[in-house]
Amino acid sequence: MAVRLNRKALAHARKLIEAGKVERDVRDDWSEHAPSKDQENSFIDKHGFGNFAEWHLGRDDEKSKETKGSVSFPFGDFSKVHRCAVISLESRAAQHGHDDIRDAAKKLLELMDSD
Repeated sequence: MAVRLNRKALAHARKLIEAGKVERDVRDDWSEHAPSKDQENSFIDKHGFGNFAEWHLGRDDEKSKETKGSVSFPFGDFSKVHRCAVISLESRAAQHGHDDIRDAAKKLLELMDSD
């Protein structure tokens, strides 16, 4: 499997959660809360692709570098970690056999819920 855990993004998510930058929404909210393609492009233009990648728990080194296709499993809106996004990505990671990403998502949820 080409997609693997983006450890830099995992560290970024943990820091955000520990700083209280969490949106405690419910499971099905991610479709409404996820950044649009225009918001993604604007973020990349302002902050660079490296910062954009830090908002995705999955990375695929077989894809062209610095393309949206090289990252997956987003967990926030570029300001906060969304609980609904982490729930969604945990489920998708499990469905597709990305156990390392699934396990990281579970730990992020535990960290969010421990407050």
